[in-house]
Amino acid sequence: MQFTIAALLVLVPAVLGHGLITSPPSRPVGPAIIANCGPKVEQDIRLDNTSHVEGLPELAAKDSAYKAAKCNLWLCKGLQFDDNKNNTQTWTAGQVVPIKIWLRIPHEGSANVSIVDTKSNKVVGSMLKVWAKGYAPGRKESDVPADQKEFSVTVPEGLEEKCASAGDCVLQWFWYGTGAKQTYESCVDFKVAKKPAYLAFRA
Repeated sequence: MQFTIAALLVLVPAVLGHGLITSPPSRPVGPAIIANCGPKVEQDIRLDNTSHVEGLPELAAKDSAYKAAKCNLWLCKGLQFDDNKNNTQTWTAGQVVPIKIWLRIPHEGSANVSIVDTKSNKVVGSMLKVWAKGYAPGRKESDVPADQKEFSVTVPEGLEEKCASAGDCVLQWFWYGTGAKQTYESCVDFKVAKKPAYLAFRA
């Protein structure tokens, strides 16, 4: 079988970039994403859990099981809290959290790590980490600077009420490949506990 240059150019963007958070555990596929997003979306992510978001709305639109509001494709790529409850992290304000990213197929772009309110889909406060450009350069994972794959963020002050319960907030890694125009999202579920009184006083 022969491919024309035009056909190859159509195929290239689909493999230009892939990645996700590996530590702490990020949201996986499970029964809840099938129930809310439908089997077509679940299968796409299950076959490549590092895949981009832009291809999912078309799949969802063809699936009678898709529930737009409950699926919420543009939050955590539609992956559901109910499939990740057992991996909920408990943090306190000021805690330093190490993050590991698997950049399976790099593609240069911009990225950030933020706390997102799951009810409004809005970033809470300031972004915790920002790469305005130059994120994930090169063609293979070894090309990517080490501090873009392993780094730490600090849990902000003032989240004890907004993020008190598991499922209220996520820590989201968001990467946009500028050449491919593709978005990658990966989310960690957490809750923020109040510091013991003696620690709060010392702080």
